[in-house]
Amino acid sequence: MAARILIVDDEEKLRAAVAKHARHAGYEIAECADGHAAVARCREGGVDLVILDIMLPGLDGYEVLRAIRTFSDIPVIMLSVHGEEQDKVRGFKLGVDDFMVKPFSHRELMCRVAAILRRRPAQALSPTLGAGGLVVDPAARRVSVDGRPVGLSPKEFDLLLQLVSHPGAAMPRQLLLETVWGADRPRGERTLDTHIKQVRRAIGPYAGCIVTLRGVGYRFDAVPSQFL
Repeated sequence: MAARILIVDDEEKLRAAVAKHARHAGYEIAECADGHAAVARCREGGVDLVILDIMLPGLDGYEVLRAIRTFSDIPVIMLSVHGEEQDKVRGFKLGVDDFMVKPFSHRELMCRVAAILRRRPAQALSPTLGAGGLVVDPAARRVSVDGRPVGLSPKEFDLLLQLVSHPGAAMPRQLLLETVWGADRPRGERTLDTHIKQVRRAIGPYAGCIVTLRGVGYRFDAVPSQFL
């Protein structure tokens, strides 16, 4: 299966040019024209690398990168009309994988894309998580229980993904709210509890894997237990 590249830039002509070269190199393409859409698209999964411009409407490239790094280590190549050292240092501190200055060679960009994807383990492109018969596929955004597909809303999937991605770790309520809901996080915690209840109901026999930590939040255990 070909790797999918997400191109994030508000300039349609630039997106089209990069997409043309990427398709020629054998990649699948997705596109976004603003920062908020880019973060949402990355949350959906199924993206193997992001080509991200810094100057964007809504959230700028740095803010997009910061948001992505709260839930994914997907490779990111930043594009900028500025090549100053401080711009690059800021990007690398936030977790960018590579940095290119506009105007750039599309051929060189594709070489850098290939190099980054080549360094990632094959399983990193489409890992599955879970416990026993509970399988969570982040790339496809699918969940199954003992081989049976399970339907979850986008927020329910993101919540379950956050929990199974950190097995055995206490996940504070505020962290889950900020990671899953981002800037749109609800003021109270009742929404989180309601979504946890719905996820537990959906995963049936593995509901006990999601353990309530009173006064803290939740934890995902590989072995189901009685939950409160």
